[in-house]
Amino acid sequence: MAADDSAASRPQALLDVAESIAHHRDLGELFHDLAARLHRVARFDYLNLILHDPERQVMRVHILETQQPTRIRPGSETPVSEAPAGRVFETQQPLVVDDVSTETSYPNVMEMLRDEKVRSFCVVPLTTAQRRLGALGFGKIEPYHYAPSEVEFMEQVARQVAVAVDNTLNSERADAYQQQLARERDRLRLLLEVNNAVVSTLDLRQLFQEIASGLRRVMHHEYTSLSLFDAATQKLRLLVLDFPQGRGLIHEEIMASLDNTPSGRAFSSRSAQRFTRVDLEALDSDVARMLLAEGVGTVCCIPLITRARVLGTLNVASLRDCAFRQEDMDLLTQVAAQVAIAVENALAFEEIARLRNKLAQEKLYLEDEIRTEYNFEEIVGESPVLRALLKQVQTVAPTDSTVLIGGETGTGKELIARAIHNLSGRSDRTFVKINCAAIPTGLLESELFGHEKGAFTGAIAQKLGRFELADQGTIFLDEVGDIPLELQPKLLRVLQEQEFERLGSPSTLRVDARVVAATNRDLTRMVEEGAFRQDLYYRLNVFPVVVPPLRERHEDIPMLVRYFAQKYARRMKRNIETIPADTLAALERYRWPGNVRELENLIERAVILSPGRVLRVPLIEFKPLRETRTAGLSTLAEAEREHITRALENAKWRLGGPQGAASKLGMKRTTLQSRMLKLGIARPH
Repeated sequence: MAADDSAASRPQALLDVAESIAHHRDLGELFHDLAARLHRVARFDYLNLILHDPERQVMRVHILETQQPTRIRPGSETPVSEAPAGRVFETQQPLVVDDVSTETSYPNVMEMLRDEKVRSFCVVPLTTAQRRLGALGFGKIEPYHYAPSEVEFMEQVARQVAVAVDNTLNSERADAYQQQLARERDRLRLLLEVNNAVVSTLDLRQLFQEIASGLRRVMHHEYTSLSLFDAATQKLRLLVLDFPQGRGLIHEEIMASLDNTPSGRAFSSRSAQRFTRVDLEALDSDVARMLLAEGVGTVCCIPLITRARVLGTLNVASLRDCAFRQEDMDLLTQVAAQVAIAVENALAFEEIARLRNKLAQEKLYLEDEIRTEYNFEEIVGESPVLRALLKQVQTVAPTDSTVLIGGETGTGKELIARAIHNLSGRSDRTFVKINCAAIPTGLLESELFGHEKGAFTGAIAQKLGRFELADQGTIFLDEVGDIPLELQPKLLRVLQEQEFERLGSPSTLRVDARVVAATNRDLTRMVEEGAFRQDLYYRLNVFPVVVPPLRERHEDIPMLVRYFAQKYARRMKRNIETIPADTLAALERYRWPGNVRELENLIERAVILSPGRVLRVPLIEFKPLRETRTAGLSTLAEAEREHITRALENAKWRLGGPQGAASKLGMKRTTLQSRMLKLGIARPH
């Protein structure tokens, strides 16, 4: 390169470098082309690209272009302080070593270069206008003195190469970001699909197939299964399986112990678990051996956790070894959280179906007056359990103690609350009620405690809360178990200190309101689960009473039927004088899962269908909530079949006429024939 013709060729060489950069996107191809072009104007046997790694503070060889045999490989690293390229990177000044054999700086690097027969080298900074990238190195297998003009030329080459390297690195980084965004998009789409499936189906098999299909699109695997805990056997039962490539060794209904199986370990530890082939071999269980026999290389098991319990596990496996990275485990954990919700909902639905006891309505309010001999003017009944409840009410009503009313939906908890108020010294003041479950969480605090104008968006005027309205009176907190945790401390303060602040107001208000609360939820269990504050529970549970369900006070059913019949007859201007004894008997045998409200709704409909003086209860058309049968109990349909059959037998199977069964039943002959057909009643031969 000392020749004049070489110096004269350098401007053209720089143009060639620019042309090479314009034609090559790949750095390896670029350096191979550059080496060929630069050999005409520069003397070197090695051309190195060395980049700085800011995270590890090392200089890393990325590309090595040489025609000499070498053991140096791209990827080799040297700490910045121990590398000639590191010095060039930090000082941004060229470094020239004319003879490696006599150089004492950087001993480790020099020893490596001597082993590679490198005798001289020149390293120049690789820097753009925006940032430092590393260094460009030229080496020779013989001692050589680099003239200043040669070093300057190498620096010019390095400046052009730096732009190309920077562009390539930016492009690679952009591609990596794009791929990462694509993966995130696919994973978020999967979570959305799982969420949509969870809210749209209660069928676990259908849900599982949708989840398995979505997982296959974003994560390589061959096996997916869902295992649920079986309380009876204390094992996990494989409920559904998706394993198209399986040999049939693993199949649905297989039971797995909690001790030495992959799913059992995840279930017991309540954490995601990953098992390699070696891990499976260490598990002494038939399930692990079957997985190995199926060719499984990696298994990932995620527990299905709800607030209350662990329901089972979601299991994914691959035939490849070392499958499933941490990001895969994180995604599966998110999917499992949604699957747990779906499984809990499905199990609850199955339990309801198994018991055949679906409640007719929730949070019913008994609005009309009923009477008993205890002078509770709004309550009808004389059964022992009702008498015991009303004695409790008489005892606590004159006090100002907090009362917690428990009982099933539809039993009349609000009536008991009103009775407590009416028998108290506050009966001439306001009775204020609020259903805590019927008001959105974000508005409940404002409903209870009020707000000032401008306290939040939409607060265009001051509003008094229910506690202020109940001052000197009684406030009834229905469904108190649905009050969110973040609001419970403020409610506790009102109960203990009788003071609070409106939303948006710094002023403390005092109130004298007796609190009566009601719930159909198990608050003690909610306290154990952390869903309800223990101190608030104790403050509410000063005097607990439980309203019995209608099935425990069947002696009151005839009185309630007559009361409701007269109530709706007056409202509809009908004249109901007779209620068949067989009808009353059938109603007494029914379990009434919807309690008093269900009975009231049935009698209201019966009055509508009864144009005459006899109450016609539409037993066959009324579709009750199904329940598990017990000895001595029957459905309304069975009760009506028995009722009609007895009337037919008494009328000697004569349908029409004054002495016919239709007349005795208070219905038309055609109606009787229709009901006989529906109930499958036929005259015996």
